[in-house]
Amino acid sequence: MKRHLPLILLALLLGTLAACSNAGAGDPAGTVEKYLQAKVSSDAGTLRSLLCADMESVLEREIHTFDSISDVQIEGMACTFDGNATVNCQGKIVALYGTEETEFPLTSYRVVQEDGEWKWCGEAGP
Repeated sequence: MKRHLPLILLALLLGTLAACSNAGAGDPAGTVEKYLQAKVSSDAGTLRSLLCADMESVLEREIHTFDSISDVQIEGMACTFDGNATVNCQGKIVALYGTEETEFPLTSYRVVQEDGEWKWCGEAGP
């Protein structure tokens, strides 16, 4: 038994690594949360890295969405992956336009896997 113990441990380790290989692709809900944080911060590099190929044409719009706003923050964000291609988020983006506060409720977002990574791909349809 002692002679086989290293082989058994190696087999268990390889099995665990194989089971986790899909987990290496990241967390779709985490991707959406990072994307939304980058959007309110106008973080071009992060937005570019998290945007799906189909949405590359709107990158500049996404980067500059809140440029003219003095105070933008996300409140109460909690996102969950539905197991398919949608991440559902609770919370809101709060933006100060002059002296008026405007709220944008978070919604559901489409995600796709590209090159083994989850990417934000716009709002999900109804």
